[in-house]
Amino acid sequence: MLRDITIGQYYQTESVIHKLDPRVKLGGTVLYIISLFLFHNFLGYLIAALFLAVVIKLSRVPFKYMVKGMKTILFLLLITVVFNLFLTPGEPVLTIWKLNITMEGIELALTMAVRLTLLIIGSSVMTLTTTPNNLTDGMEKMMSPLKIFKIPVHEVAMMMSIALRFIPILLEETDKIMKAQIARGANFESGNLFKRAKAMVPLLVPLFISAFRRANDLAMAMEARCYRGGEGRTKMKPLTYKKRDYIAYIGILVYLVCSIWVGRFVKI
Repeated sequence: MLRDITIGQYYQTESVIHKLDPRVKLGGTVLYIISLFLFHNFLGYLIAALFLAVVIKLSRVPFKYMVKGMKTILFLLLITVVFNLFLTPGEPVLTIWKLNITMEGIELALTMAVRLTLLIIGSSVMTLTTTPNNLTDGMEKMMSPLKIFKIPVHEVAMMMSIALRFIPILLEETDKIMKAQIARGANFESGNLFKRAKAMVPLLVPLFISAFRRANDLAMAMEARCYRGGEGRTKMKPLTYKKRDYIAYIGILVYLVCSIWVGRFVKI
């Protein structure tokens, strides 16, 4: 299960999407997520799915690798669908005990399921095709106007980058701890949901100790290298827009215009 989590991981390959400026991918991801809330019809979600399929094809990241990350939110997705099915008022279609499944509930449940799926996969494209260093540089560049309000942009971007870097490291550490405890007789697979959750509690203490130790080692390493924040620092590889980045912006803009038009004028 832990190996199915793809958040914060980078998939190394040569593709057009990998070579794009991180600011394009960050901005495109934000606009794509916003677009998913602009329409409530089949055609809108079909356009969003087709656009995402083209991006995935261009990224050369295996589709099954992206879908693998969906396993981790399957429980959340199931809860969302069930709540919308049974708690949405409207015309009853089926009655189970005292709960009614309505036509409006079915439509809303399907809409939320499709929207959440596209949102997770769309966000995964950005993290799978962008290195943590490039992601940090892109976030810092995009948030640079906030310096006017005395917000430490470099430090915020650095913290977000470190958090993303720590996700696969902590997952690997968790996997090692689980295997060590299984070798000592621990059981994480049998029993109901509550028993499995209770069995995971002994993992938390060693995991927290390991996380604090790694954080302390990182802080000491940064201090030993005289790290003093972003003021006056230069970049080894400054971000510069290229022709492909402008073409990508045009593609995102065309998709966004189509999304807004479908959301406002099409009722399919």
